Amino acid sequence: DLIFPRLNNFSFWLLIPSLILMMMNMMLSNNINTGWTLYPPLINQNFITLNFIIFSLHLNGISSIFSSINFISSIFIINNNNFFLNNITLYIWSIIITTILLIISIPILSSAITMIILDNNLNMNFFNPLGNGNPILYQHLFWFFGHPEVYI
Repeated sequence: DLIFPRLNNFSFWLLIPSLILMMMNMMLSNNINTGWTLYPPLINQNFITLNFIIFSLHLNGISSIFSSINFISSIFIINNNNFFLNNITLYIWSIIITTILLIISIPILSSAITMIILDNNLNMNFFNPLGNGNPILYQHLFWFFGHPEVYI
């Protein structure tokens, strides 16, 4: 049981539209060929399926942040009596560290994929070297998200 059951329910139900958007991407004929990292130099087409994938990742990120907030709140509010950080188990420590890393790194990933949408739909040049952009910026933003998650 978590401290905010409706927030937990909301974070679960956010995954359904995310799954629908991802399935719509797979069912449409013009799939994107960017790999699993959505690397911007490989995105040379402006398909609606790219928007479906990115909005799906945004919904997944919002769901993860809400779940992380719920876990942190549950740990610190339920164990309020005689709660010392040296008295909690290693499992609870791992949950605390994981949720903190998620809360810090998910906004970085969502800002990077938002910049991809802006590059494709509004002709911005965050990652286009011809427009004074830098594709290495996306790699740094993506691995700032991905590197801490690997260790958990």
